[in-house]
Amino acid sequence: MSEDAMMGNLYQRFPVTVERGEGARVWDTEGKEYLDFMGGYGVALVGHHNERVISAIKSQADKIITVHSSLYNKTRLEFLERIIALAPKKLEQVHMNNSGAESVEAAIKFARKFTGKPGIVAMRGSYHGKSMGSLSLTFAPKYRKPFEPLLEGVSFAKFGEIDTVRDAITEDTGMVILEPVQGESGIHVAPDGFLQDVRKVCDESGAVLVFDEIQAGLGRTGKMWACDHWGTAPDILCLAKGIAGGVPMGVTLARSDIVSSISKGEHSSTFGGNPLSCAAGCATLDALTKDGLVENAARVGAELMAGLEKIAQKRSSVREVRGLGLMIGIELKVPVRDILYEGIKRGVLLLYSGQNTLRLLPPLVVSSAEAAKVLGVIDELLDAEEKRRADTK
Repeated sequence: MSEDAMMGNLYQRFPVTVERGEGARVWDTEGKEYLDFMGGYGVALVGHHNERVISAIKSQADKIITVHSSLYNKTRLEFLERIIALAPKKLEQVHMNNSGAESVEAAIKFARKFTGKPGIVAMRGSYHGKSMGSLSLTFAPKYRKPFEPLLEGVSFAKFGEIDTVRDAITEDTGMVILEPVQGESGIHVAPDGFLQDVRKVCDESGAVLVFDEIQAGLGRTGKMWACDHWGTAPDILCLAKGIAGGVPMGVTLARSDIVSSISKGEHSSTFGGNPLSCAAGCATLDALTKDGLVENAARVGAELMAGLEKIAQKRSSVREVRGLGLMIGIELKVPVRDILYEGIKRGVLLLYSGQNTLRLLPPLVVSSAEAAKVLGVIDELLDAEEKRRADTK
């Protein structure tokens, strides 16, 4: 029986059965090699089969796998110390959970309890998850409409336009949330000054500012935090995806006064902070800070952007190239579906955002040579697509 028969029709699936991986490459059950620029939707942050992560998981599994947060654990303490040391200023308290959606759910509850206000301002084009609370902050109607009514009091401002943020804030607004680089909607980078302006508006109104860096954080954009590009810190930071090298983990970092507003028992997570995830998380942070992966993301990302700009100049099917570091979108004038499948035939796994944007989220260990190879394949794919469309006219 196939996976599809048992899992239901819940995912866009591609005809590749992945058996193993190494760095920025994976192999299927037939032994065919692929360059993985899908990267598990950003989860394969420090590369497949990262030696630091593998060693940490094996070592921790030999000791103990689960310790509820009602008890203490040295591996958890080590992770907490490391993540707080790296965090944006004033974010000195941590809620540990298991996914990006859970990280956002915690932020919603923390902001509401701290401010006493239920109103939330999110951004058009946002994506914050699919649980009922996080879905309420996700903009795309295709995700929202089947499950309405959602949380009340949520409004959407235009990403990058501070006047619409200011207009959306009322006396009932307790939280403003945004992605410094929007992922799901096609890799949209915040314009210069926008994060600083939102920070100022939140300070003036008393709203809690939340940055969702679930996809953009942890070196993905060429800096440890995407918000570092604009020198602006939030009151709450949501993290997940690659934070534990592929092991499920979510983290909500917040100011101490915000977390102290939560009473014991008002929010918790059974699996949050388990030693296995924390060991993998420590190893991931080591890989990022000791192995030059953040710097590699900036360097190889710049090479990819330059190469894609050259392709865009000669390919009529390209509308725009956007991105920071190794978080890149290529908006096309044509649907990407056939291009994705042709990429698979040529040994490259590509991601998408909507119907007409290719999204690149390779592991941060990707090399210049691997990036150059993918650039060549993308150029060939676009050339073939343009010729196919010209022949069918």
